[in-house]
Amino acid sequence: MKVPLLDLAAQYEAIREDLDAALAEVVASQRFILGPVVEACEKALARYVGRAHGVGVSSGTDALLVALMAEDIGPGDEVVTTPFSFFATAGAISRVGATPVFVDIDPTTFNIDPAQIEDRITARTRALLPVHLFGQMAEMAPIMEIARHRGLVVIEDAAQAIGARHDGQRAGAVGDYGCFSFYPTKNLGGYGDGGIVVTDDPERAQKLRALRVHGETNPYHHRFVGGNFRLDALQAAVIHAKLPHLDRWTDARIANAALYRSLLGDLAARQPDAPAASPAILTLPRTVTGRHVFNQFVVRAADRDRVRQRLTAAGIGTAVYYPLPLHLQECFAGLGYRPGDLPNAERAANEVLALPVFPELTTGQLRHVAQTLHSAV
Repeated sequence: MKVPLLDLAAQYEAIREDLDAALAEVVASQRFILGPVVEACEKALARYVGRAHGVGVSSGTDALLVALMAEDIGPGDEVVTTPFSFFATAGAISRVGATPVFVDIDPTTFNIDPAQIEDRITARTRALLPVHLFGQMAEMAPIMEIARHRGLVVIEDAAQAIGARHDGQRAGAVGDYGCFSFYPTKNLGGYGDGGIVVTDDPERAQKLRALRVHGETNPYHHRFVGGNFRLDALQAAVIHAKLPHLDRWTDARIANAALYRSLLGDLAARQPDAPAASPAILTLPRTVTGRHVFNQFVVRAADRDRVRQRLTAAGIGTAVYYPLPLHLQECFAGLGYRPGDLPNAERAANEVLALPVFPELTTGQLRHVAQTLHSAV
């Protein structure tokens, strides 16, 4: 039995008519850049997240970038963030000329550890940029308290966590900005790149809209230096058509994760004849903050690479998110971080392994993955 890490074709077949109709409408209108389809998508997404304004942009990366630009963050400024995330989190900070300052992660959630943030704040810190990794929200209450006390902006990287909830709020609805990605592999994915920034501040939303069209406020009159960060109408049509199905897909991901826990629970328990200090054979993801939407189901294995090789040989798709933490990337060598500086992130990079969890998985496929994983470890 072959089990891919993700099967987008299965999702498409289930809602083919809705998607084809939405795309045909855009093609018939011949309005491909911004326009009413994009506006309708922006409003629907803002309502879903629980924010007043949504500004569609060209990617999740550009969502982060334009949010930083809207706050005039640049050279000489610092932004505190996590070292364990997709590269865009820190890349966007560097692209505006600011310096990413990395704080180690909580080893259970993989998200930034709020208890370590204060020690990394300096007079040059302008913003906090937490990431809701793999579909689970970071602990936002202490992060927001630090931000209020220090007068800092909070930009949520919610690219992997649309629909996640904690303390009555959805991911992206807590900070000053919420940034999302609609890359095809996301829980709500388009047919290419796309993203959105959500906010409750009308002035911030107005500036974001200007920045995404080269800082233009009136035709050919530019108040700011922005960029070409527009969301295409074709992408907006796909995203808008998929949105009504998102909660159902998320429920299926949560159910798949629960079945994995049931099938793999014996591997996650420490072996009875092992020394008291020895770890479990496998560490399963835990839901700590509210509703985990499982963009990825990520386990930890001390012998990760060997386990992955055996799963691959059995026809099971896996992925490693992420094999090298950001503070040890070559492009950030000038920041002066060394191996051992952020041990939780470094250990995670050596142990994490993502298993298939997409909504269309069958029970038979899930059981096959679990059985093969038993054999592999």
